[in-house]
Amino acid sequence: MSLSRLSTAIIDGALVLPAGKITIMRPAADYDISELPRDDVQIAQGFYPDFAQWSDAGYVTTPKPEKAEVAIVVVPRSKALARAMIAQAASWASLVIVDGYKTDGVESLFKDCRKRLGNLPSVPKGHGRIFWFTPQDVFADWVAPPPEMGAHGYVTTAGVFSDGAVDKGSALLAGALPDKLPQNMADLGAGWGYLAAAVLERDGVLSLDMVEAEILSLDCARLNVTDPRVDFHWADAMLFQPKKTFGGIVMNPPFHTGRASEPSLGRAFIAASARMLAPNGKLWMVANRHLPYEQALRDAFRNVDEIAGDGAFKVFHATRPLK
Repeated sequence: MSLSRLSTAIIDGALVLPAGKITIMRPAADYDISELPRDDVQIAQGFYPDFAQWSDAGYVTTPKPEKAEVAIVVVPRSKALARAMIAQAASWASLVIVDGYKTDGVESLFKDCRKRLGNLPSVPKGHGRIFWFTPQDVFADWVAPPPEMGAHGYVTTAGVFSDGAVDKGSALLAGALPDKLPQNMADLGAGWGYLAAAVLERDGVLSLDMVEAEILSLDCARLNVTDPRVDFHWADAMLFQPKKTFGGIVMNPPFHTGRASEPSLGRAFIAASARMLAPNGKLWMVANRHLPYEQALRDAFRNVDEIAGDGAFKVFHATRPLK
Protein backbone atom coordinates (compact mmCIF):
# COMPACT_ATOMS: atom_id res chain seq x y z
CA MET A 1 0.00 0.00 0.00
CA SER A 2 1.38 3.40 -1.02
CA LEU A 3 2.05 5.89 1.74
CA SER A 4 -0.11 8.99 1.88
CA ARG A 5 1.39 12.42 1.27
CA LEU A 6 1.20 13.26 4.98
CA SER A 7 2.86 10.01 6.08
CA THR A 8 5.53 10.34 3.40
CA ALA A 9 6.43 13.89 4.46
CA ILE A 10 6.72 12.87 8.13
CA ILE A 11 8.59 9.59 7.60
CA ASP A 12 11.07 11.18 5.19
CA GLY A 13 11.81 13.91 7.75
CA ALA A 14 10.74 16.74 5.48
CA LEU A 15 7.86 17.67 7.79
CA VAL A 16 8.67 17.99 11.50
CA LEU A 17 5.71 18.62 13.77
CA PRO A 18 6.03 20.77 16.87
CA ALA A 19 4.68 19.41 20.14
CA GLY A 20 1.07 20.19 20.91
CA LYS A 21 -2.46 19.68 19.70
CA ILE A 22 -3.18 19.03 16.04
CA THR A 23 -6.47 20.09 14.47
CA ILE A 24 -7.29 18.34 11.19
CA MET A 25 -9.82 20.36 9.22
CA ARG A 26 -12.41 18.49 7.14
CA PRO A 27 -10.67 15.13 6.68
CA ALA A 28 -12.65 12.38 4.99
CA ALA A 29 -13.20 9.30 7.11
CA ASP A 30 -10.41 7.47 5.27
CA TYR A 31 -7.81 10.24 5.57
CA ASP A 32 -4.51 8.74 6.73
CA ILE A 33 -3.32 10.06 10.11
CA SER A 34 -1.36 6.96 11.10
CA GLU A 35 1.87 8.94 11.62
CA LEU A 36 0.29 11.47 13.98
CA PRO A 37 0.29 11.11 17.79
CA ARG A 38 -3.27 9.97 18.39
CA ASP A 39 -3.69 11.70 21.75
CA ASP A 40 -2.85 15.08 20.20
CA VAL A 41 -5.32 14.84 17.31
CA GLN A 42 -8.67 16.58 17.18
CA ILE A 43 -10.89 16.27 14.12
CA ALA A 44 -12.89 19.26 12.83
CA GLN A 45 -15.47 17.94 10.40
CA GLY A 46 -18.74 19.63 9.41
CA PHE A 47 -19.97 16.81 7.17
CA TYR A 48 -21.91 14.50 9.45
CA PRO A 49 -21.15 11.05 7.92
CA ASP A 50 -17.39 11.67 8.24
CA PHE A 51 -17.86 13.32 11.65
CA ALA A 52 -19.69 10.24 12.90
CA GLN A 53 -17.03 7.83 11.64
CA TRP A 54 -14.19 9.76 13.29
CA SER A 55 -16.18 10.01 16.51
CA ASP A 56 -17.00 6.31 16.45
CA ALA A 57 -13.28 5.59 16.02
CA GLY A 58 -12.66 7.33 19.33
CA TYR A 59 -11.18 10.63 18.18
CA VAL A 60 -11.98 14.00 19.72
CA THR A 61 -14.32 15.37 17.06
CA THR A 62 -15.96 18.76 16.69
CA PRO A 63 -18.12 20.22 13.89
CA LYS A 64 -16.00 23.36 13.68
CA PRO A 65 -12.25 23.93 14.11
CA GLU A 66 -10.70 24.57 17.50
CA LYS A 67 -7.34 26.25 18.05
CA ALA A 68 -4.24 24.07 18.12
CA GLU A 69 -0.49 24.25 17.64
CA VAL A 70 -0.75 22.57 14.22
CA ALA A 71 -3.54 22.85 11.67
CA ILE A 72 -3.90 20.44 8.78
CA VAL A 73 -6.19 21.80 6.08
CA VAL A 74 -7.61 19.00 3.93
CA VAL A 75 -8.56 20.82 0.74
CA PRO A 76 -12.29 20.74 -0.08
CA ARG A 77 -13.78 21.13 -3.55
CA SER A 78 -14.84 24.74 -2.94
CA LYS A 79 -11.99 27.17 -3.61
CA ALA A 80 -13.58 29.87 -1.47
CA LEU A 81 -13.97 27.45 1.44
CA ALA A 82 -10.39 26.19 1.04
CA ARG A 83 -9.04 29.73 1.20
CA ALA A 84 -11.18 30.51 4.23
CA MET A 85 -9.91 27.39 5.99
CA ILE A 86 -6.29 28.38 5.33
CA ALA A 87 -6.93 31.91 6.60
CA GLN A 88 -8.61 30.55 9.72
CA ALA A 89 -5.80 28.08 10.40
CA ALA A 90 -3.16 30.79 9.87
CA SER A 91 -4.85 32.98 12.48
CA TRP A 92 -4.06 30.62 15.37
CA ALA A 93 -1.73 27.74 14.43
CA SER A 94 2.06 27.95 14.53
CA LEU A 95 2.30 25.52 11.62
CA VAL A 96 -0.23 25.19 8.81
CA ILE A 97 -0.21 22.10 6.59
CA VAL A 98 -2.29 22.01 3.40
CA ASP A 99 -3.01 18.66 1.76
CA GLY A 100 -5.18 17.97 -1.26
CA TYR A 101 -5.71 16.63 -4.75
CA LYS A 102 -5.04 18.46 -7.99
CA THR A 103 -8.68 17.97 -8.96
CA ASP A 104 -9.68 19.90 -5.83
CA GLY A 105 -7.40 22.83 -6.64
CA VAL A 106 -4.40 22.25 -4.39
CA GLU A 107 -1.94 23.43 -7.08
CA SER A 108 -3.72 26.76 -7.36
CA LEU A 109 -3.62 27.16 -3.58
CA PHE A 110 0.07 26.25 -3.53
CA LYS A 111 0.80 28.85 -6.19
CA ASP A 112 -1.20 31.53 -4.37
CA CYS A 113 0.46 30.78 -1.03
CA ARG A 114 3.93 30.95 -2.60
CA LYS A 115 3.14 34.38 -4.00
CA ARG A 116 2.37 35.57 -0.48
CA LEU A 117 4.99 33.63 1.50
CA GLY A 118 7.81 32.81 -0.90
CA ASN A 119 9.13 29.32 -1.60
CA LEU A 120 7.43 26.63 0.48
CA PRO A 121 8.41 23.02 1.23
CA SER A 122 6.10 20.50 -0.37
CA VAL A 123 5.67 16.87 -1.40
CA PRO A 124 3.85 16.21 -4.68
CA LYS A 125 2.43 12.69 -4.72
CA GLY A 126 -0.61 10.64 -5.66
CA HIS A 127 -2.21 13.21 -7.98
CA GLY A 128 -1.94 15.85 -5.29
CA ARG A 129 0.38 17.87 -3.09
CA ILE A 130 1.05 18.57 0.56
CA PHE A 131 2.78 21.80 1.58
CA TRP A 132 3.31 23.65 4.83
CA PHE A 133 4.32 27.02 6.21
CA THR A 134 4.72 29.12 9.33
CA PRO A 135 1.81 31.58 9.21
CA GLN A 136 2.18 35.28 8.48
CA ASP A 137 -0.51 37.94 8.47
CA VAL A 138 -1.11 37.79 4.70
CA PHE A 139 -4.47 36.03 4.39
CA ALA A 140 -6.90 38.73 5.50
CA ASP A 141 -8.60 38.78 2.09
CA TRP A 142 -9.22 35.02 2.34
CA VAL A 143 -11.20 35.20 5.56
CA ALA A 144 -14.75 34.03 4.90
CA PRO A 145 -17.45 36.64 5.49
CA PRO A 146 -20.35 35.55 7.68
CA PRO A 147 -23.30 33.95 5.88
CA GLU A 148 -24.87 36.68 3.76
CA MET A 149 -27.93 37.31 1.64
CA GLY A 150 -27.42 36.55 -2.03
CA ALA A 151 -29.11 37.91 -5.11
CA HIS A 152 -31.58 35.01 -4.93
CA GLY A 153 -32.87 36.29 -1.59
CA TYR A 154 -31.39 33.55 0.60
CA VAL A 155 -28.49 33.45 3.04
CA THR A 156 -25.61 31.25 1.87
CA THR A 157 -21.89 30.90 2.51
CA ALA A 158 -18.75 29.47 0.94
CA GLY A 159 -18.77 25.70 0.67
CA VAL A 160 -22.51 25.04 0.51
CA PHE A 161 -24.25 23.48 -2.47
CA SER A 162 -25.53 26.04 -4.98
CA ASP A 163 -24.34 29.03 -2.95
CA GLY A 164 -24.57 31.56 -5.77
CA ALA A 165 -27.97 30.74 -7.25
CA VAL A 166 -31.03 28.58 -6.72
CA ASP A 167 -30.36 25.09 -8.04
CA LYS A 168 -32.38 24.56 -11.22
CA GLY A 169 -33.45 21.07 -10.21
CA SER A 170 -34.73 22.27 -6.86
CA ALA A 171 -36.63 25.08 -8.57
CA LEU A 172 -38.24 22.55 -10.91
CA LEU A 173 -39.26 20.36 -7.97
CA ALA A 174 -40.67 23.29 -6.01
CA GLY A 175 -42.81 24.26 -8.98
CA ALA A 176 -44.15 20.71 -9.33
CA LEU A 177 -45.37 20.38 -5.73
CA PRO A 178 -49.16 20.30 -5.32
CA ASP A 179 -51.05 23.09 -3.59
CA LYS A 180 -51.70 20.86 -0.58
CA LEU A 181 -49.18 18.56 1.09
CA PRO A 182 -49.36 15.99 3.91
CA GLN A 183 -49.33 17.30 7.47
CA ASN A 184 -45.96 15.85 8.52
CA MET A 185 -43.24 16.54 5.98
CA ALA A 186 -39.49 16.01 5.73
CA ASP A 187 -36.80 17.44 3.48
CA LEU A 188 -33.87 15.03 3.10
CA GLY A 189 -30.60 16.71 2.18
CA ALA A 190 -32.29 20.02 2.91
CA GLY A 191 -29.35 22.29 2.09
CA TRP A 192 -29.82 25.94 2.96
CA GLY A 193 -33.59 25.80 2.86
CA TYR A 194 -34.91 26.56 -0.62
CA LEU A 195 -37.20 23.51 -0.86
CA ALA A 196 -38.27 23.91 2.75
CA ALA A 197 -39.55 27.40 2.00
CA ALA A 198 -41.62 26.01 -0.89
CA VAL A 199 -43.05 23.21 1.28
CA LEU A 200 -44.06 25.60 4.05
CA GLU A 201 -46.00 27.74 1.56
CA ARG A 202 -48.34 24.82 0.78
CA ASP A 203 -51.60 24.17 2.54
CA GLY A 204 -51.90 21.42 5.13
CA VAL A 205 -48.32 21.33 6.42
CA LEU A 206 -48.12 21.19 10.22
CA SER A 207 -44.49 20.16 10.64
CA LEU A 208 -41.30 19.90 8.58
CA ASP A 209 -38.12 18.05 9.54
CA MET A 210 -35.05 19.37 7.70
CA VAL A 211 -32.27 16.77 7.58
CA GLU A 212 -28.89 18.00 6.34
CA ALA A 213 -25.40 16.52 6.65
CA GLU A 214 -23.37 19.70 6.01
CA ILE A 215 -23.31 21.98 9.02
CA LEU A 216 -22.46 25.05 6.92
CA SER A 217 -25.69 24.52 4.98
CA LEU A 218 -27.70 23.90 8.13
CA ASP A 219 -26.38 27.12 9.68
CA CYS A 220 -27.69 28.99 6.65
CA ALA A 221 -30.99 27.10 6.75
CA ARG A 222 -31.61 28.28 10.31
CA LEU A 223 -31.34 31.86 9.03
CA ASN A 224 -33.48 31.26 5.95
CA VAL A 225 -36.25 29.19 7.53
CA THR A 226 -37.57 30.66 10.77
CA ASP A 227 -41.00 29.02 10.72
CA PRO A 228 -41.82 27.45 14.12
CA ARG A 229 -43.14 24.34 12.36
CA VAL A 230 -39.57 23.36 11.44
CA ASP A 231 -37.13 21.06 13.26
CA PHE A 232 -33.51 21.01 12.12
CA HIS A 233 -31.37 17.87 12.17
CA TRP A 234 -27.62 17.70 11.55
CA ALA A 235 -27.54 14.09 10.42
CA ASP A 236 -26.88 11.59 7.65
CA ALA A 237 -30.20 11.42 5.79
CA MET A 238 -29.50 7.83 4.75
CA LEU A 239 -29.35 6.73 8.40
CA PHE A 240 -31.71 9.22 10.04
CA GLN A 241 -34.25 7.72 12.44
CA PRO A 242 -37.36 9.92 12.75
CA LYS A 243 -39.48 9.87 15.88
CA LYS A 244 -42.50 9.06 13.72
CA THR A 245 -43.10 8.27 10.07
CA PHE A 246 -43.74 11.10 7.63
CA GLY A 247 -46.71 11.70 5.40
CA GLY A 248 -44.54 13.24 2.71
CA ILE A 249 -40.89 13.75 1.78
CA VAL A 250 -39.22 16.10 -0.69
CA MET A 251 -35.62 15.72 -1.75
CA ASN A 252 -32.97 16.66 -4.25
CA PRO A 253 -30.42 14.00 -3.27
CA PRO A 254 -26.68 14.44 -3.82
CA PHE A 255 -25.08 12.29 -6.48
CA HIS A 256 -21.38 12.72 -5.75
CA THR A 257 -18.96 12.91 -2.85
CA GLY A 258 -16.01 13.78 -5.06
CA ARG A 259 -16.13 14.85 -8.69
CA ALA A 260 -17.40 11.57 -10.14
CA SER A 261 -21.11 10.71 -10.18
CA GLU A 262 -22.19 8.13 -7.62
CA PRO A 263 -25.81 7.13 -8.33
CA SER A 264 -25.66 4.82 -5.31
CA LEU A 265 -26.10 7.91 -3.11
CA GLY A 266 -29.43 8.73 -4.71
CA ARG A 267 -30.55 5.11 -4.50
CA ALA A 268 -29.71 5.12 -0.79
CA PHE A 269 -31.78 8.28 -0.33
CA ILE A 270 -34.70 6.59 -2.11
CA ALA A 271 -34.49 3.55 0.17
CA ALA A 272 -34.25 5.80 3.23
CA SER A 273 -37.30 7.81 2.17
CA ALA A 274 -39.38 4.66 1.78
CA ARG A 275 -38.31 3.55 5.26
CA MET A 276 -39.31 6.87 6.82
CA LEU A 277 -42.71 7.23 5.13
CA ALA A 278 -46.05 6.08 6.49
CA PRO A 279 -47.81 3.30 4.50
CA ASN A 280 -49.74 5.93 2.53
CA GLY A 281 -46.75 8.28 2.34
CA LYS A 282 -45.68 10.26 -0.71
CA LEU A 283 -42.29 11.19 -2.13
CA TRP A 284 -41.44 14.09 -4.43
CA MET A 285 -37.91 13.89 -5.82
CA VAL A 286 -35.82 15.62 -8.48
CA ALA A 287 -32.77 14.12 -10.15
CA ASN A 288 -30.45 14.82 -13.04
CA ARG A 289 -31.88 13.42 -16.25
CA HIS A 290 -28.95 11.04 -16.84
CA LEU A 291 -29.10 9.32 -13.44
CA PRO A 292 -30.78 5.86 -13.47
CA TYR A 293 -33.13 6.03 -10.49
CA GLU A 294 -36.29 4.58 -12.02
CA GLN A 295 -35.60 0.99 -10.96
CA ALA A 296 -34.67 2.01 -7.42
CA LEU A 297 -37.94 3.92 -7.16
CA ARG A 298 -39.96 0.97 -8.45
CA ASP A 299 -38.19 -1.32 -5.99
CA ALA A 300 -39.15 0.98 -3.09
CA PHE A 301 -42.62 2.25 -4.07
CA ARG A 302 -45.77 0.74 -5.49
CA ASN A 303 -46.57 3.75 -7.69
CA VAL A 304 -43.97 5.87 -9.52
CA ASP A 305 -44.65 8.67 -12.00
CA GLU A 306 -42.52 11.30 -13.68
CA ILE A 307 -44.56 14.46 -13.18
CA ALA A 308 -42.23 17.17 -14.54
CA GLY A 309 -38.92 17.58 -16.26
CA ASP A 310 -36.75 19.22 -18.86
CA GLY A 311 -33.59 18.33 -20.74
CA ALA A 312 -31.49 18.33 -17.58
CA PHE A 313 -33.80 17.16 -14.77
CA LYS A 314 -36.71 14.85 -14.01
CA VAL A 315 -39.20 15.09 -11.14
CA PHE A 316 -40.77 11.95 -9.69
CA HIS A 317 -43.82 11.41 -7.53
CA ALA A 318 -43.81 8.05 -5.75
CA THR A 319 -46.47 6.69 -3.37
CA ARG A 320 -47.15 3.70 -1.13
CA PRO A 321 -43.69 2.61 0.01
CA LEU A 322 -42.98 -1.11 -0.10
CA LYS A 323 -41.83 -2.30 3.34
